[in-house]
Amino acid sequence: MSLIVHKYGGTSMGSPERIRSVAKRVAKWSRAGHRMVVVPSAMSGETNRLLELARQLAPSRSTPALLRELDMIASTGEQVSVGLLAIALQAEGMDAVSYAGWQVPIATDAAYTKARIHSIEDKRVRAELAAGKVVVITGFQGMDPQGNVTTLGRGGSDTSAVAVAAALKADECLIYTDVDGVYTTDPRIVAEARRLKSISFEEMLEMASLGSKVLQIRSVEFAGKYRVPLRVLSSFTPWDIDIAEEARSGTLITFEEDEKMEHAVVSGIAFSRDEAKISLLGVTDKPGVAHLILGPVAAANIDVDVIIQNVSHDGRTDFSFTVPRNDYARTMDLLKTQVLPKVGASDLVGDPRICKVSIVGIGMRSHVGVASRMFSVLSEEAINIQMITTSEIKTSVVIDEKYMELAVRALHKAFDLEQEPAAAPTPNS
Repeated sequence: MSLIVHKYGGTSMGSPERIRSVAKRVAKWSRAGHRMVVVPSAMSGETNRLLELARQLAPSRSTPALLRELDMIASTGEQVSVGLLAIALQAEGMDAVSYAGWQVPIATDAAYTKARIHSIEDKRVRAELAAGKVVVITGFQGMDPQGNVTTLGRGGSDTSAVAVAAALKADECLIYTDVDGVYTTDPRIVAEARRLKSISFEEMLEMASLGSKVLQIRSVEFAGKYRVPLRVLSSFTPWDIDIAEEARSGTLITFEEDEKMEHAVVSGIAFSRDEAKISLLGVTDKPGVAHLILGPVAAANIDVDVIIQNVSHDGRTDFSFTVPRNDYARTMDLLKTQVLPKVGASDLVGDPRICKVSIVGIGMRSHVGVASRMFSVLSEEAINIQMITTSEIKTSVVIDEKYMELAVRALHKAFDLEQEPAAAPTPNS
């Protein structure tokens, strides 16, 4: 008898009718003989509504005390969801029980609004499963060492579900969402985008980090660390779809890299439009200058992505990096006040209208000339590359935001991603 974890997003929990549909689907899996744990998100829009109420009353300055209360407020959305789903399951004839994160308990650190999971106690959940119950656990939340409620940040329900699956050593974790799997790129930009039947963990990790919104990156990291079999599939298929068909649907995130996977040189195109570029010109080229620039940025909890330092000329160099667009103004102010006087830069310039486009594929390990082909395609479209960064299985470029969709379409076509990968050649062929 398999132990299966289902996770449902806010859209799937958006109304009594949708909650009822989720309950029917879970009940179907339970009647098929599976032990079931369900991790739902708050109803769509509920967390935003709650936090907006808090913002109307909040002091102007953020403090740890304020962040604690925000977590108290935000966590209630998931608590409502688990209670409603447990009731709906009971209406389907299931013996169901709901638990908040602190009741399991899911232990986290004390970083309010963006806590990280330390451990999950599984005894209580296992006892309920042994008694034949469907267990419904809040996503997105846990408890710090002092017993305070914490939340895991946006997308935290994905992380919760994978972490619960890891703790319980579940046979599979199914992430039900409003899309039917992982695509070669966003179908809203490229109509010919193809749903992938499977994708390697490494590729999914890169896709999530580079802008793909299908899975939260921390959930993918958890899946990789604890080897949790993970599948992304649609919650909008009919609930009474044949269970064998449903179990094969969507996209499987696998840890087995077969020859077919490697034969596909590029598996997908990821992009992120919420990027900004900052350049310090004429910086004194001396040991430690990178730390002088980026140290204060890191201390301000601002993520830095692509970094380029030009070749020195007459003891001066240019230093460029990218940050999230939401942090652009704050980073520019910080550099003006804290950094410029120390590094002797002649100028500080920024561009908040850039984007990052990336090609991803484990086949890049065994194929040469992939990056060159990418650059050639962009050149043919007269798209200027401002920055480049690479890893073993990805190449990313920073370009002007207005060319993003053109670049994605051109690269998707150039690497034949609308076609199923050709079968790998046999040894005798």
